[in-house]
Amino acid sequence: MAMIMNKCTSVTLTRKLSHPCCFSLDLFSLTANIRLLYPSKPKSFEFPALLLTFLNYYSVSPFQLNNANVHFTFDFNSFYVSFIDNSTHKTHLNKIHAHLLASGLRDCGFLITKLINVSCNLGETRYARKMFDEFPDPDVFLWNAIIRGYSMHNMFGDVIEMYSRMQMAGVSPDCFTFPYVLKACSGFLSLEMGWRVHGQIFRHGFESDVFVQNSLVAMYAKCSQIRHARMVFDGLYDRTIVTWTSIISGYAQNGEPIEALRIFSQMRHSNVKPDWIALVSVLRAYTDVEDLEQGKSVHGCVIKMGLENELDLLISLTAMYAKCGQVTVARSFFNQMKLPNLILWNAMISGYAKNGYAEEAVGLFREMIGKNIRVDSITVRSAILACAQVGSLELARWMDDYIMRSEYRDDVFVNTALIDMYAKCGSLDFARIIFDRTLQKDVVVWSAMIVGYGLHGRGREAIDLYHAMKQAGVCPNDVTFVGLLMACNHSGLVEEGWELFHRMKDYDIEPRHQHYACVVDLLGRAGCLSQAYDFIMNMPIEPGVSVWGALLSACKIYRHVTLGEYAAEQLFSLDPYNTGHYVQLSNLYASVRLWDRVAKVRVLMKEKGLSKDLGYSLIEVNGKLQAFRVGDKSHPRYKEISVELERLEKRLKEAGFVPHTESVFHDLNYEETEEILCNHSERLAIAYGLISTPPGTTLRIIKNLRACVNCHSATKFISKLVNREIVVRDANRFHHFKDGVCSCGDYW
Repeated sequence: MAMIMNKCTSVTLTRKLSHPCCFSLDLFSLTANIRLLYPSKPKSFEFPALLLTFLNYYSVSPFQLNNANVHFTFDFNSFYVSFIDNSTHKTHLNKIHAHLLASGLRDCGFLITKLINVSCNLGETRYARKMFDEFPDPDVFLWNAIIRGYSMHNMFGDVIEMYSRMQMAGVSPDCFTFPYVLKACSGFLSLEMGWRVHGQIFRHGFESDVFVQNSLVAMYAKCSQIRHARMVFDGLYDRTIVTWTSIISGYAQNGEPIEALRIFSQMRHSNVKPDWIALVSVLRAYTDVEDLEQGKSVHGCVIKMGLENELDLLISLTAMYAKCGQVTVARSFFNQMKLPNLILWNAMISGYAKNGYAEEAVGLFREMIGKNIRVDSITVRSAILACAQVGSLELARWMDDYIMRSEYRDDVFVNTALIDMYAKCGSLDFARIIFDRTLQKDVVVWSAMIVGYGLHGRGREAIDLYHAMKQAGVCPNDVTFVGLLMACNHSGLVEEGWELFHRMKDYDIEPRHQHYACVVDLLGRAGCLSQAYDFIMNMPIEPGVSVWGALLSACKIYRHVTLGEYAAEQLFSLDPYNTGHYVQLSNLYASVRLWDRVAKVRVLMKEKGLSKDLGYSLIEVNGKLQAFRVGDKSHPRYKEISVELERLEKRLKEAGFVPHTESVFHDLNYEETEEILCNHSERLAIAYGLISTPPGTTLRIIKNLRACVNCHSATKFISKLVNREIVVRDANRFHHFKDGVCSCGDYW
């Protein structure tokens, strides 16, 4: 006989319950007595095992406690539910299940359902399935439990399988079944299955159940059927926050940010308070339309609601500020996370890369892989884009080597980015190697290589590749023709370019501003200014900045002041604060010595608060980029650079080079003009490259502005005098100087 006492109850139990006994016992009393037996106060998850041990010791089961010899009221469902809810390990579930079997409760659907739910919560889906399969004739609650378990672990195939078996067993689903099944359809992007489930929802009478209908909206949205999602949404009168959030998220995820924001406005007018999920979608929509001011207002709402530490909102805010150019603010959000997830890394690296912070993007990518954080295709492509912007061939080679060792070696999107990177870093040979090793060439891969040829003025190669593309059965797209027209433009292939432009209609491609601008540039650079003007006047769309800019540039080359002034007027109207347009017009006036008009343009720029962009040149030496500006004397090796410049100028004069001085300030004498020209940033970069590299080394230079006529001519001479190849990437294209000749054929 054992006696356990507490303030609430007195319990007397015999070891085997061999004779009738009278006592009062409830779950609270058992728990309290166990605490007396175990003064160390075991944690709550230990109670199931302790209580079962207590009952087993006295050979007591709830079934026995309810027999006629015991004056006792005992709710064994609540008894076991308490054990099940406090279980934290499979061993706990095993003991409870064993006790249920021993107690004759193996067919108690309520308790088995509870066990299956908790098993799935603990990730023990196999154990849950075993219990389910052992249960005879499961009801809808048991089916829902196993379907829910698979759904919560994204085991969508098992969800569909169990739902099908449920139907074959003749068990009708309820309003709790369908949301799990629809989630599986979304996960599989199985629209056909989703349609079938939608039909079954009608047949079972749940077409007005808001819980089920919300799941339908989400399913159609994730399957890119936003029109169907909207039809379901419009049919709902009792809309919850989940309903509104589902449709807003659907539009945001399907590339319709304006409609997402319109519905968000409707929601606010309906006095529905947004939750953090809705705000994530709204921030995404404002990010897509790059409306920073409205995005900031949502940020304020996030702070007011006390949601600033919500992970998904932090990610959305980082992405918004990064994409809208506020990379410092974005980085502050990024730095708040002790362990940023992959989405945050991607948002930050992409934000840097797309807003002109290429070196920061590359640095962050190096930091990421240095910490052994797993990257994805988006990370890699953003890093490649940054490398392309830096322009360093050595950095490009490092990136390529990294890709070759990674799982993305055969990723078509990554290889396309690598082709573009090498082309922009000055090596068409390496770009072509990537192109040739890419087995599955789609239109994007072909177009990337064609655009690369276009950047380098290799018109014939671009056209040959276009014909090879057609023979391979790949139809060109609008980007293909941008590359082709650019290649013809940079190579002087006027007839070929004109014909290709008119070929676009054969593929049902509507020309965009970029195509029209290429044609205007093509005609203008060939001296066909009247034809270029007529072409603009007959465009089916309103000419944009790029079109008028191309015409003004051509007018500067051929010194056509009247037409140039007209083009400039259009540009000042469309883009009044772009310094480049004013500089182009000023250079046009200077080329024909209209110095009074040059002065007027300077005054106009001053009135608008504009100043000419400072030119700079970068040169890569031993994997490092060195920057130079006009007349720059800050470099540690400036004295050596100056000596090399003087030596070069002497050799240029001996070789018969005559400086081109027409567009230099008219109030300078010849010697001052000559000194300014020889101290242009690219000349400084070339001099530094010559004193810093072995003879025969190719010099690679990046210039932020278009190459000036004088430096272009001088660089041709220098390439022959020093027997070097000099590759220059300016704002428009690449120039390959070798043996006194430029690859552009003086057509740029």
